[in-house]
Amino acid sequence: MFPASGGARVGFRTTKAIRFAKHGCTNRPFYHIVVMEKRKSRQGHVIEQLGTFDPSVNVHGEKLCSINLDRTTYWIGSGAHISLPCSILFGLAGLLPIHPQTYIKAWRNRRTAANAEETESTSSS
Repeated sequence: MFPASGGARVGFRTTKAIRFAKHGCTNRPFYHIVVMEKRKSRQGHVIEQLGTFDPSVNVHGEKLCSINLDRTTYWIGSGAHISLPCSILFGLAGLLPIHPQTYIKAWRNRRTAANAEETESTSSS
């Protein structure tokens, strides 16, 4: 098995992880969804790139994500660990069950919106 970057050696029995590798520039992050050895740094040598994720909202109000589902399911089946942000993203994409953290964030957002609406209606009266 040869890494995508071409220069690193990958251990046969080392633990692999699916996680984000940060790219982009200051105040404009862009992430590659990659498979790499778990103990390597975030910007270390990549075994395979599985997709991309752009967390910035575009003109249509969308966050763009592309995932190679075949290779992702292969690596999950091979026992690769999945980081928390990737598992949340895979849950929203329908690859995994929706992560509980997603529900918690939605409940908090609804509660804040309700409080803001209540405060606005009280102050305008």
